[in-house]
Amino acid sequence: MSLFPWLKGHGTENDFVILPDPEGSVHGELDAALVRFLCDRHAGIGADGVLRVVRGDKQSYVEDGGDWFMDYRNADGSIAEMCGNGVRVFVKYLAEAGWIDGKPVRVGTRAGVKEVAQNDDGTLTVDMGEPRIPDAAGIVVEANGHQWPALHVDMGNPHAVAFVDSLAEPGNLCDQPTWSPVEAFPQGVNVEFVVRRGARDVQMRVHERGAGETRSCGTGTCAVTVAAARAARDELPVTYRVGVPGGEVTVTWRADNHLELTGPAVVHARGEFDRVWLPGI
Repeated sequence: MSLFPWLKGHGTENDFVILPDPEGSVHGELDAALVRFLCDRHAGIGADGVLRVVRGDKQSYVEDGGDWFMDYRNADGSIAEMCGNGVRVFVKYLAEAGWIDGKPVRVGTRAGVKEVAQNDDGTLTVDMGEPRIPDAAGIVVEANGHQWPALHVDMGNPHAVAFVDSLAEPGNLCDQPTWSPVEAFPQGVNVEFVVRRGARDVQMRVHERGAGETRSCGTGTCAVTVAAARAARDELPVTYRVGVPGGEVTVTWRADNHLELTGPAVVHARGEFDRVWLPGI
């Protein structure tokens, strides 16, 4: 019997299957069918996405792969540029596996290298880089028969942030909300719906492209912070508490225009599959 190892982790209940492949030799080009199988909550392990762990100098996707490269795939098998919750889980796994020490680690992603620090309280802080706010006026998102104006915030992946009166208004977010103009997001978009809980304190729900509604979205919490701070005309630096269905994180928009995301991460399960059941292997 040929066995295939995996682990499972989550950051504010945004959950991932972790595939250790440090030399980049087990999977090669990660098969979309395998990703869909692993993320299937009935036939596989169940997750919002897959994190393949590869040494930075053993990958060929980007020019600078960092110390370690996070090959991230959505639950439907599609490639994603970045995942703020996933990168914390990724580094948590590296630390528990003994592959890094307590120093900040450079993690390569398709959205550039992200530096991740381990904090004394067990949380992790990610330098998410600078947000980009494309000149895309007039974006409207629609869900459950309602429409809202939305702000386009790019965190290496695209987001449309809409403020609502109640988080119940968007209804079922398993299906992708629609948007106009359609050409604003040719590769699809993550859509965040937000309410204010107080000063610099917001709560959100999210539909992640390729995954459906998830319990949290790390890049989404950063996009929401940008939208909320701009609407409130906050001066930088500013820190927001962002509640998600799976918990809470803090996001600091620094004076140098970088965003720092701080939150928990756990690796809570591990096991093996018989390769005979795995497509693409």
